[in-house]
Amino acid sequence: MPPATNSTEQQKFTGHIGSLSPQQQETLDKFRQEIKNDGIFDERRHDDPCLLRFLRARKFDLVKTKKMFTDCENWRKDFGVDELVATFDYKERDDVMKYYPRYYHKVDKDGRPIYIEEIGKVDVKALYQVTTLERQIQNLVVEYEKLSDVRLPSCSEKFGKLIETSCTILDLKGVSLRSFSNVFGFVKQASNIGQNYYPERMGKFYIINAPMLFSSVWSLVKPLLDEVTAAKIVILNSKYQPTLLENIPAENLPVAFGGECDCEGGCQLSDAGPWKESGVINGFVTNGESDKN
Repeated sequence: MPPATNSTEQQKFTGHIGSLSPQQQETLDKFRQEIKNDGIFDERRHDDPCLLRFLRARKFDLVKTKKMFTDCENWRKDFGVDELVATFDYKERDDVMKYYPRYYHKVDKDGRPIYIEEIGKVDVKALYQVTTLERQIQNLVVEYEKLSDVRLPSCSEKFGKLIETSCTILDLKGVSLRSFSNVFGFVKQASNIGQNYYPERMGKFYIINAPMLFSSVWSLVKPLLDEVTAAKIVILNSKYQPTLLENIPAENLPVAFGGECDCEGGCQLSDAGPWKESGVINGFVTNGESDKN
């Protein structure tokens, strides 16, 4: 087995399509062949960009990557991901949006889908009168699948390059320790699913309206993170608009966050973006050079 990529090589090669060292390419080829031999290779889902996301998540350590990948495939089978995607009816979506707004809306300047989560508006008591924790987790998984199969391919096609990641805006306005603790169970499960089963999907992560205490805690946590991951996370106070507008076209950013977009019926429910122009992709019906960031 080729050894894990060293730090010098990582600086030169990103581990993305078009930026692989000979050693990384060899590891990719061996990884692909091993999962084919094990009978867990799915030609539709497991293209090279997918395999490379798992490899990057485990620093091209083949043993660790294969375990992560196998655990993911086992989880997909146990969770019934394919059947869920085919049958899930999120009929309570509009009501959920009132009590826990989180949604995709257009793209940033790099063509990445923008995901917005307004955690300060969470009303857990009202939320669980219209839905359940189980259904929220199911919807999370369906949205991850839609990101992979609809949103990202639509963005890649529109901008003429491989786009693999999203841009997240997490709004902490109005968040208290109590309100966060009320959704901690969901946030913890969501984080585990994202890290373990949908790796390397974070392009940029803006945390806005961060209280001073949060910024202080972040200064302690940041050195513990991988440099690549830490560089993607930006902590901003209430004067966040100029930074967002450096990276997001004003016409794509909702008015509520200092932009110019005011979708009819509200940006939260519009699901506006290139994916809405794409019709049908990989079974999802939509309404209506490599990305290395």
